[in-house]
Amino acid sequence: MTSESLPYPVLITGASSGIGLALTHLHLSRGDHVIASSRQPDHSPLATLNDHNDRLRLIPADLATAQGPASLAAATAGYTDHLSRVIHCAGVLHDSSHNRSPEKRLEDLCAENLEYSFRLNAWAPILLAQGLLPLLRQQPAVFAAISARVGSITDNHLGGWYSYRSSKAALNQLLRTFAVEARRRAPKLTVLALHPGTTDTPLSAPFQSRVPEGKLFSPPWVAEQLTQQLDRATPEQSGRFINWQGDTLPW
Repeated sequence: MTSESLPYPVLITGASSGIGLALTHLHLSRGDHVIASSRQPDHSPLATLNDHNDRLRLIPADLATAQGPASLAAATAGYTDHLSRVIHCAGVLHDSSHNRSPEKRLEDLCAENLEYSFRLNAWAPILLAQGLLPLLRQQPAVFAAISARVGSITDNHLGGWYSYRSSKAALNQLLRTFAVEARRRAPKLTVLALHPGTTDTPLSAPFQSRVPEGKLFSPPWVAEQLTQQLDRATPEQSGRFINWQGDTLPW
């Protein structure tokens, strides 16, 4: 799928900030129709974009709730009978307002925070895929979710960050399993887990002092790199875990 302007809409979650917002800007700039979702899109930078672009539709959805993914899928089906691309960017690493932060030690684990991480980072994208499958089956399409290299079990040499690591590892397994099924039920669909690199967003902000020079990327740059990978994606690549350069990462 290499067209500059996609034939059907793109659905982007977590679209009100960071990588999701940058992807929304980029797809609109190339002429794509975009369905952008976040918890409160009308109270975010998306609202200004929506005032000036008739190719953008906003859908509020809290994907951490049990009904959020199905609600978003149903609302999306009200706008289109097919999607060219789904990019799930919504995720959580920390949230000071709810006392959520990456765990450094086993004693820091909390059942509530573990569950919330899994809800948003792992369960939400696969339940969204479940609801959207009818919109992804008939024409070439891509379903991608932002994962993270720290979700790699093979590459885990530092420990810590229990909730985030394990929820991203679960996401990778769920996407891999979805890709296997999609080969039978939606052979024109490509399913990918994406590692964007460390990006200058609120998610990474508390940890940027540890990032080596030249390894902290801007959201627009990351959006461009990921979009290039999605434009090149084919069903033969489905089920891969790749970085922004297109390199396959270890599970």
